[in-house]
Amino acid sequence: MTLAYDDLGAGRPVLLVHGHPFDRSMWRPQAEHLTRSGYRVITPDLRGYGASPSQDTRTGLDVFARDLVNLADHLGLERFVLGGLSMGGQIAMQLVRDHPARVRALLLADTFAGLDTPQARQARYDTADRITEEGMERYAEELLPKMISKQTRASRPDVEAHVRRMMRNAPKEGAAAALRGRAERPDYTKSLADVGVPTLVVVGGEDEFTPVGDAELIHRMTKGSTLVVIEGAGHLPNLERETEFNEALSTFLTSSGATP
Repeated sequence: MTLAYDDLGAGRPVLLVHGHPFDRSMWRPQAEHLTRSGYRVITPDLRGYGASPSQDTRTGLDVFARDLVNLADHLGLERFVLGGLSMGGQIAMQLVRDHPARVRALLLADTFAGLDTPQARQARYDTADRITEEGMERYAEELLPKMISKQTRASRPDVEAHVRRMMRNAPKEGAAAALRGRAERPDYTKSLADVGVPTLVVVGGEDEFTPVGDAELIHRMTKGSTLVVIEGAGHLPNLERETEFNEALSTFLTSSGATP
């Protein structure tokens, strides 16, 4: 599997994993900030998203994680800082569980460690079938008000336009395959206790999809982790409040010893 990716800067590597239904441009503010600070930042499009192809009808999070390890091998990255948001955070939890020696430090943003309820699981299957049939446009418009806060929608038309564009342009087959695989993901809650690297947990204070309580649970289960709540942001604080997000990430990388 060949992933499309950006590889910017030089220094200690940071691999950032986007969420659903987005692409690698989701991490642009962090890639620009970290490369200016002396890091090497790798932002891939997951298989079936952006410019990365896929023929899957179901893509498990273990498959996404294996793709990322293969990309790291291709780039000669023995160890790296790993970050993910939402589904990307779940992929990061899968990767650090399966390949703990590869991860130097961990960022988990606006994500959820546990299993779906039976109703939520069925909703993923139903949504996958729906977007396969009708495409991403209506789905994107339904998601948008929950993805970013009311404050962001009122004050940051640039962010709203970027988020809408990513969602509407996501390949419907890849997004559907990921929804089906995500419905069958394992419970990562207990494995968080085995995470042996510095971990930053970030969440938007107004996140409707993965509320602050979900982040607090990850923080409690991951020993020695740091929790940062970014007020005024919804599910995408890295875009909605990029200055605060970047400051939290930079402070974490410095304090964790993951400096360039």
